[in-house]
Amino acid sequence: MDKKAIKEKAAAVHEKSGGFRKEFIEFINRGSVVDLAVGVAVGGAFTAIVNSLVNDIVMPIVGLIGGGVDFRELKLVIPNFFGGDTEAVIAYGNFIQNVVEFLIIAWVIFLTIKAMNRINRKKDAKAAKKL
Repeated sequence: MDKKAIKEKAAAVHEKSGGFRKEFIEFINRGSVVDLAVGVAVGGAFTAIVNSLVNDIVMPIVGLIGGGVDFRELKLVIPNFFGGDTEAVIAYGNFIQNVVEFLIIAWVIFLTIKAMNRINRKKDAKAAKKL
């Protein structure tokens, strides 16, 4: 390959990478990507709140109703049948706690979407009346 062909190929690669960079910047600047980033940040904060609600309020009450049981302490210990000093621990109490957290998060998301749908239906009804 001669020098001219190498320069042309390098220019084509540079032009393609510039187009890729431009396309990537356009993608990042779209509103949906920014909305997604905000949603992830809010979701992380919401998860901390739900964890606290479940761990500090709901599960202690459920534990009292269940006779003072601390669900985090519920586990099944399986000894090593092969003679070792290790054992397997099945922490089913943590599983129960995570199921409760999931149900609370799902319930809140359901209520949020239901409220958003109600608002959108009202907006659509107003728009239909204007036509």
